[in-house]
Amino acid sequence: MMNQLEQLKQMTTVVADTGDIDAIRQFAPVDATTNPSLLLKAAQDAKYTPLLKEAQNWAAAQSANTTEQLGLMTDRFAVLIGREITQLVPGRVSTEVDARLSFDTTATVAKARELISMYEALDIPRERVLIKIASTWEGIEAGRQLEQEGINCNLTLLFGFAQARACADAGIYLISPFVGRILDWHKAREPEADFSLQRDPGVQSVARIYHYYKAHSYDTVVMGASFRNIGEIQSLAGCDRLTISPALMQELAGTEQPLHRRLSAECSSDDTRLHLNESDFRWDMNEDVMAQEKLAEGIRNFAKDQIKLEQLLAGH
Repeated sequence: MMNQLEQLKQMTTVVADTGDIDAIRQFAPVDATTNPSLLLKAAQDAKYTPLLKEAQNWAAAQSANTTEQLGLMTDRFAVLIGREITQLVPGRVSTEVDARLSFDTTATVAKARELISMYEALDIPRERVLIKIASTWEGIEAGRQLEQEGINCNLTLLFGFAQARACADAGIYLISPFVGRILDWHKAREPEADFSLQRDPGVQSVARIYHYYKAHSYDTVVMGASFRNIGEIQSLAGCDRLTISPALMQELAGTEQPLHRRLSAECSSDDTRLHLNESDFRWDMNEDVMAQEKLAEGIRNFAKDQIKLEQLLAGH
């Protein structure tokens, strides 16, 4: 019998949630995603020192201003990691815009264009890249503009149904609804509750979004993310894509029980198709305490790791 990772790959596109080149080589995913936290971890690994040096030399050649050099070096390092990943996966790599730009549509669009230009200068076509942006109203609007320019986006830090609706209306290529962080929020408030399998609120959130998209013929890809255990992954088997950490991929690879499809495109939804304007979106997010809190927390944490990454690179 095939192990569960192999079974999962037959019904869902498996994406590596890591910047670790060795892990990507081991598990052979179709795509890979990175974020500031993963890049910070990579920057602390000696095997990536040559990429750090390459990024530093490139940045120094672009500007004599040390502050500008640091920003350029940080972006270049992310792109160089992405370049290495594209040599190992047949699909796409996701590279994240600085979380500190999450509430600035114009700056997000400009940064995305810069990152794509860096990739294209390294002979990596934009069709191999997804630009990751936080699912704020400003981020979703930036995604709308970028998609119209042929720059595909991955809207991340997605916790609420309003975010999912707005992303679909904006024509976003792919969304990353978070599972484990939703579970964390609910467990902190109800530690004795049974959140196993289909009772997991993160699983329920992704399933609801998936059913809504399929029932209303949206093209936006649903990629479940941020898993705490393989039970969450098993409960979403059949989702368009799932981005999974190396540790959980290893656990799936060591599990040989049958894996059953849980999500299918032939489904219905209890949610009517609805277009949200900005005020609708902000009100719905205001009413969704979990989504509002987790989005803000996620942006803060990614920003902190971005700053730590810059400080680490400054030391080089």
